[in-house]
Parts: sequence; structure tokens; C-alpha cells
Amino acid sequence: MDMINVKINGISVSAPKGSTILDAARLAGVEIPTLCFMKEKNEIGACRICVVEANEGRGFRIVTACVYPISEGMEVLTNTEKIQKARKTTLELMLSTHEKKCLSCVRSTNCELQKLCRDYGVDESAFSGFKPQYELDTSTPHLVRDNNKCILCRRCVAACNEQYVGVIGANNRGIDTAIGTPFEVGLSHVPCISCGQCTVVCPTGALTEKDDTDKIWEAIADPDKYVVVQTAPSVRATLGECFGMPIGTNVEGKMVAALHRLGFDKVFDTDFAADLTIVEEANELVERIKNGGVLPMITSCSPGWVKFCEFYYPDMLKHLSTCKSPQQMGGAVIKTYYAQKMGIDPKKIVSVSVMPCTAKKFEIGREDQSAAGVPDLDISITTRELSRMIMRAGLSFQNLPDEEFDNPLGEDTGAAVIFGATGGVMEAALRTANDWLTGQDNTEVDFAAVRGTAGLKQATVNIAGSDIKVAVASGAAAAKCVMDKIKAGNPDGWTFVEIMGCPGGCVNGGGQPIQPQYVRDSVDLKAVRAKALYDQDAAMSIRKSHESPVIKTLYSEWYDGFGGHKAHHDLHTSYVAREKYAKK
Repeated sequence: MDMINVKINGISVSAPKGSTILDAARLAGVEIPTLCFMKEKNEIGACRICVVEANEGRGFRIVTACVYPISEGMEVLTNTEKIQKARKTTLELMLSTHEKKCLSCVRSTNCELQKLCRDYGVDESAFSGFKPQYELDTSTPHLVRDNNKCILCRRCVAACNEQYVGVIGANNRGIDTAIGTPFEVGLSHVPCISCGQCTVVCPTGALTEKDDTDKIWEAIADPDKYVVVQTAPSVRATLGECFGMPIGTNVEGKMVAALHRLGFDKVFDTDFAADLTIVEEANELVERIKNGGVLPMITSCSPGWVKFCEFYYPDMLKHLSTCKSPQQMGGAVIKTYYAQKMGIDPKKIVSVSVMPCTAKKFEIGREDQSAAGVPDLDISITTRELSRMIMRAGLSFQNLPDEEFDNPLGEDTGAAVIFGATGGVMEAALRTANDWLTGQDNTEVDFAAVRGTAGLKQATVNIAGSDIKVAVASGAAAAKCVMDKIKAGNPDGWTFVEIMGCPGGCVNGGGQPIQPQYVRDSVDLKAVRAKALYDQDAAMSIRKSHESPVIKTLYSEWYDGFGGHKAHHDLHTSYVAREKYAKK
């Protein structure tokens, strides 16, 4: 590899040919501030915060570090008085059209613009003049768009394009430029899949999940309500980040303790429903194989993926498993089996979920999600919303003792835990399929071929003497590749396919803790967070979904065995073609 030698603030560093000044600076341990930059996704030099002074033998001049290529012998100064003044002026110009309601902004203290303004000592009223005013877009169940806080960095646009859907972009020109949808319609009127990837990359409070925590506080305060909460597998691996803990810290015990202290009547684990999902999916797959059903069968755990399929591949919905997602299965069991067991009227139960996913807010309102005649789930909040509830309650999260989930819906297996990582659903399914098809209790349960953070993985696994071809995709762009192949006749011969709507799976969901972009550029969040789940799985005594005690009890006491009518009524659903919005 050709290397180029440069000096960054007097520090000698060698960087590969084609590197930018920003790349070289990071190799030298120098962090240049950015706002619009997203490595390999949004390298447009639009915000001008990363300006530096560079000398290529003709004297120092100001250039944009994120897009300017290095050359042999280049000298770069990143923090001169001239550069500090330039950055400060740029920030003050941004603030001249920015809604500066920081005290009430959900991103306060975790806002990249706010931090830079504090670092550079900006005068928020240095410039005045025309200030555009925008109405909030609250048309969807999952998102609030506030262009009054937008700085036109276009990171959201890049994230949306990476997800293939591309429903937002820059409209108009000059001072009238704004990020919006085609024809400025509400987000609910375009094929947005509710994945929320735009929210985790937005540097300000311009894009946030719709906060539903007040509904929970109201329910907890109502003596006539029985408020139950369930938490998704990945949340335990990410919640700690909201309280300054290292990325990838498993905080399951402290999370449960916090939920108990918030006042929930019961704290359950969505993992039990993930085990239930595997058993139902495995049964459905076997039925399809035996009876000539539509193959490959594709998982339906991710509501963002399901919505993507409904919008962009409505003619292929028959490939989707009819299984509800773990969230919805958990809600169904709580309001049927658990309600009857405890003698509680399902109408008095307020069922809450804590999810890594903004699309879950959309999912709870879908039709055919009401096993007990009432919605399976009433409120779904993100990991970030839970952290705000904990802070509002004055709980010292890091000092909480570890507590366990409540029974009977708090037991799980290692197979359920790994649902939060891309490939986890597939591996869990293979563990059960391997036992069922061989008729043995197999001790080898690790299927490493489907692990990893790649957008698309393929594997051939031998079970009971037969080679089974599977695929795992995460992110809507990878989902498109898979669906195009299936539409072309499934040339790779897949039998079973796992698809997650977010790149890397739930650990990188749109409702997960927000990390500054320089962290996202330098740390593989997907891999580090997923490791916490795989480590927990490896340490568990039960690692197969069909061996879960709560699953065995459910099928013996409530569902009368696998594949029965009652299980199908409670745990399966249907889909709708959304062709009127689909891209042509």
C-alpha cells in the first residue's frame, strides 16, 4: 500500500494514499471537529466546521479536512487562532437560524452543535436577520421532525439513502433550503419504514422519536391500571451507555431494578417471547417444507423490515412468516395466558415494551394484533425514553443492585438473548431445527457462519444429513438485494432467510442510545454491543428456545401443543400491501 507522509500539528504521520486530512489527523490522535461528516456515508464538506490550515509548499491556506486529500510533505495546523475564529463564526451563523430552546430540547447535553458552541464560546446572538419558521411534522407514530433545529448537515438524508428508501432530501435553494419529503407532505404520506436510523445520526434535536413516557407515568399513577413492562434482548446491552457506562456493558440486572423502582407492577423479559417466536417459526417452516408452502420463508421480527416489504415488495408478502414479532407475542401472552392466570381483566392491563426500535411504535397500531380483543401492546418506548424516565425518577442507575425479571414470563434462553444481533434469529432457529430434525439433544449449538455484522451473509448448514441454505440480511439496502434475488427465482436456493430492518440488527436500532458521530466513525457499535449478547448466551445453561421451561409450560397449559389453532390465533398475524406509496 502506498503511504504518504504528512505533519499534523507538528506530529509526523503516514497515511494510505487517498486519505483525507481528517483521516490522517485521526491516525495522529488529533480529533478535528465535524458536523456533517459520516465516514463513507456523508463526506460532503458542507458544514465547514472541519476547516484547517494546510501547507503544500505554497503557504498555509484554509481547506476542508473531511474531503481534502493529503499530499506528500503536507503540513496541517488544526487549531490556530484563525481556524478557531472561522469555526466560531460558522457556528454563530448556524445559530442565527436555529431554534435555541436548549432547556426543553430532548438532545440537550447530548447535542453535537451544543457541545461545539460551548467549546468555542459562541455568542448565540452574534448574527440576526431572517429566520425561517417550520411546522413540526408529527404525522407518524414514531417520529417528530423539527426543521427549526435542523442545521442542514444532511446526515439524515445519507442514512435514509443508505436504507434505500430515500424519502427525505434537500428541498428549495439558498436561505429557503430545508430537509423534507417530496412536495413537503407529512412523513406518514411517503414510504418511510419507521426505522429511525435518521434519529441516531442527527447531531441536534431536529429528529427525535415521539416521546410516549407521559402515557406511562399516567398509567402507573392510575390505581385501576395494572402496568406491565417487557424489555427487548438488545436493550440490556445498550442502556448503560445513557449513563456513561462503556459501550457493550450488559446492564440487565440494573435495568430490571430500575423498572421495579419506576412503579411497574411486573417486569418481564421479551426474551421469553423470542423463544416463543422461534418455536412458532420453526413449526411454520417445517409445515411449509412438508406441504409445499412458499419458500424461502423470511422472518417477521423486525417491523421496519415488514413495512419495507409491504411498501417495496407487496407482491412477495407470501414469503413472510406469519409469526408476530416477539414484542407482539409477548403482549398477546400477557393479555391472554397471564391475565387469566392472575384473574386480571385484559382491559385493565397497560402493556408496555422497551425496544431498540422506533418502528415498534408503528407496529403496536397495526391491525390483526389483538389476541385478547384489545391491542396486544399499548405503549412502546425506546431505550432512550427509558433512560429519561430513570433520570426523571432520580435513580442512580450505576448504583442500583442487580435484580431478576419477574416470573413466569421472565425466563429465557441464550437463543433468545442473541435475537438482538443480526444473525441471532437465524442461529436460534437453527439450534431448534437441528434438535427437531435429528431427534437429538445436540451439544453443538454455535452456528458461527451466520454471525458477524456484514449486511448480507449466506451459509450452508448440514442438519440431519441435509444441506440447508440460509441467508441473513440487515439493513433495508441488504434486504433489497435479498428480495431481488428471490424475485429472480432464488438462484442461491435459500430455504430460510432472516432480515432485520436496521444495519447490524436491533443493537443498532433507531431507538438506541445516540453516540457522537466521531464515536460512530471509530467504534463498531454493532459488533461491540452484539458481543455483550453473545457473551451472555455462552454463559447460560439453557441455549435452545424449545427447552425453555416457560415455553414448555405455555404449550402444555395454554396452547395444547405445537401448531394448534389457539397458538395460531394468538401468535400469528397478517400483512397489507402498501402499493400506493411504493417506488416505481
